[in-house]
Amino acid sequence: MIGDIVTVTVDRPLGSCHPQHKDMLYPVNYGYVKGVIAPDGEEQDTYILGVDKAVKEFTGKIIAVVHRLDDVEDKWVVCPEDLTFSKKEIYEQIRFTEQYFQSEIVV
Repeated sequence: MIGDIVTVTVDRPLGSCHPQHKDMLYPVNYGYVKGVIAPDGEEQDTYILGVDKAVKEFTGKIIAVVHRLDDVEDKWVVCPEDLTFSKKEIYEQIRFTEQYFQSEIVV
């Protein structure tokens, strides 16, 4: 899956608030991949890095999987095909939500 190209439907654009936790702002675009069902029974959640404006849809490369050790689902990390990010750089951008979970980043 890492290296695959996917299209993400963005339901939480950069700058938006979490639907249940209004104090949580999204510093990155966040969405899901239609038709790919994650272990939680919902479509696969995805962080989008390297895009500095709010978007409704984005096609890019999977560069990492965020494996949550204390949850039933993993998150994918997608970015433009010509970009790369280190584990540290990925974590810095997704820390806003991943700080509440025990997770590891697989690249």
